[in-house]
Order: sequence, then C-alpha cells, then structure tokens
Amino acid sequence: MLKAVDLSSVRPYGDHLDDGLIQVSFTLPVPYAQSARNAALELARMMNLDEPQIVHWQRICEGYTYFMLYGRWRQAINFAGLRQGALDIEYMTEHEIDRFIDQQIRRQVVVVGASTGTDTHTVGIDAMLNAKGVDGSHGLEAYRGFTVHNLGSQVSNARLVATAIAVNADAILVSQTVTQQNLHLQNLAELVAIAREEGIRDRTLLICGGPRLSHELAEQLGFDAGFSKGTYPNHVGTFIVKQLKARSDAAGGVAHRD
Repeated sequence: MLKAVDLSSVRPYGDHLDDGLIQVSFTLPVPYAQSARNAALELARMMNLDEPQIVHWQRICEGYTYFMLYGRWRQAINFAGLRQGALDIEYMTEHEIDRFIDQQIRRQVVVVGASTGTDTHTVGIDAMLNAKGVDGSHGLEAYRGFTVHNLGSQVSNARLVATAIAVNADAILVSQTVTQQNLHLQNLAELVAIAREEGIRDRTLLICGGPRLSHELAEQLGFDAGFSKGTYPNHVGTFIVKQLKARSDAAGGVAHRD
C-alpha cells in the first residue's frame, strides 16, 4: 500500500519516499583528472547536497570533463501552496479528449490559430494544430472532435480575431517566438484588446504559447492560459474542452454556441 504523501512538505526521492535523493549532471571546463572530480564534489556541496557521490565521470574533449552524481536534498517544498492559482489540470490523451467531446460537449470544437504580428515562426503553432503534431503526438487537426483553422505566420491580430468571429471559434491560439524588445508582450496585449473591442473576449478562450511565456504571464496579459516548452497538443486540447465544459455548466448546461 502506498504511503500517504504530505503535499505541504515534498522532497525528491530515488529509492524510497522522502529520501531526498536527486541526480545532477553537468560539464566542467577543466581537464579530466582527480582535481576535476574534487571540483565536482565541491560544487555539489555548494548546492547543499548531502552525501554527494559521483557515479560517472568522463573526458569530453581536451580540457572538459562530464559528471553525473547523486546527493540528498534537505529542503522540502509546499506543493499544496504552489498549486493555488496555477494551471493545474490532469491532462487527457487524444482518445480521452475525443470521448469527452462526444459525451460532454456534443458538438465540434472550433479552434483558430496563428503566429501573429511579424513572427514568421510556425513550428510551435503547427505542432499544436497540424495533424502530424510533435514527437509522435497528433495535433488537434487529427482529433475527431476538433475543427481547426491554422492561419500560419505573420497574421495580424485583427485578421485572427475576424476569422475567429467568422467561424464562431471556441478558442484562439496564438504562438509567439520572437521576443526582442518584448514585442511578444505588446502583440499579445493588442490581441486581447481587439477581442474585447469586437465583443468576443468573454465567449472565446484566448490561449498563447511560446518559449518565453508562462501561464502566470498569460493571465497578466488577459489570456485564459499560457503554455511554454514541453507542451503537447493534448495539453492544450484538455484545457480547451475542460474550460468549455466548465462554462457550459456555469451557464446551465448549454454547450452550443450562438
């Protein structure tokens, strides 16, 4: 029987719960020698790791040495507190999402997406929307319950919102990769402003994604959710359908769109 976990005091574990064991790997720009090993152990102690043990080390090239070590981490985190206000949902698989749409939404979920402004990068939006997806995970286009409109790159916020209105979209997805001089923040804020001006903000989910974005930042900008590195299509899909169901329940179980 699994031991109950105290979510107010969580530590990593390797062999048994709460043992604090962690694995760390890094490269030092020093020659492969005993002094390099001593340097790695000193770094581990500076990281406040107890009982550091080097389990592997090797020469990478002249003057560089790679290390893998284990140690015990003393501190604990209050995971229960961290969950407050976070985008904390249990993600469903592609098939579970389609089944959820069949049983709970009972209609096609319409999504419009693009890389907006001067952003020419489509890798992120294509990974989320195109059928081929990313890393073996299908994009929303391949889901039975989604109707997807991917407008590509360098799309103006006005055009994106106009398309969302034309197809009666449930959600707008915008990808931002270019971040010089905080262009992505200005562009995302403009999108929210246009959605409000056109009267669709309250009924359309706004979701943004990119390597320099987070859920907390997205909320500050007026979005419903933000996704960053490590996001898969089913993560975004789960958020969309669960939000639609929650809004439907709040409106008295009405899942259709006017």
